[in-house]
Amino acid sequence: MAIKLSKKKNQIKKVIKKANVVAKSRLTGKAGEAVKLPSGKFFEAIGRRKTATARVRVYPVKGDFVVNGLAVGKYFDEVVGAPIIYNQVLKTANLLGELTISVKVNGSGIRSQLDALILGLSRALVKYDPELRALLKPEGFLSRDDRMKETRKIGRGGKARRKRQSPKR
Repeated sequence: MAIKLSKKKNQIKKVIKKANVVAKSRLTGKAGEAVKLPSGKFFEAIGRRKTATARVRVYPVKGDFVVNGLAVGKYFDEVVGAPIIYNQVLKTANLLGELTISVKVNGSGIRSQLDALILGLSRALVKYDPELRALLKPEGFLSRDDRMKETRKIGRGGKARRKRQSPKR
């Protein structure tokens, strides 16, 4: 609870700040049931795009595709055509539905996170089976998109490419 002084009538108001409510476990699958990740051997890789980072683990057991504790379709539901994009890697490798995939992704926007997931998944699949490199490399799944936001320069009014204002008087 905090005390705040009102500007209009110099009255003191009591302000009650609500505490952040911790949500229930986000490990939910298709119909709300808990997602179980297998224990044991896994193949791990990291994919990046802009400032997004995806840590991908591939388990050689049939199972779910989970991103940050949510089913992959639920996590990327805002991206148009996302199921086609993230399944394309698995279709190219002929491993659709054959593996359990766990991804922790953070940073940047949702589309960059999807691109980071694709790169990380491709790298993890190459660790799982090195022969898949010959299939994934020509499709462009193993190349990192290195385009980043241009950094701002000092004295340019807060923008990266804005010119300096010259004084007239």
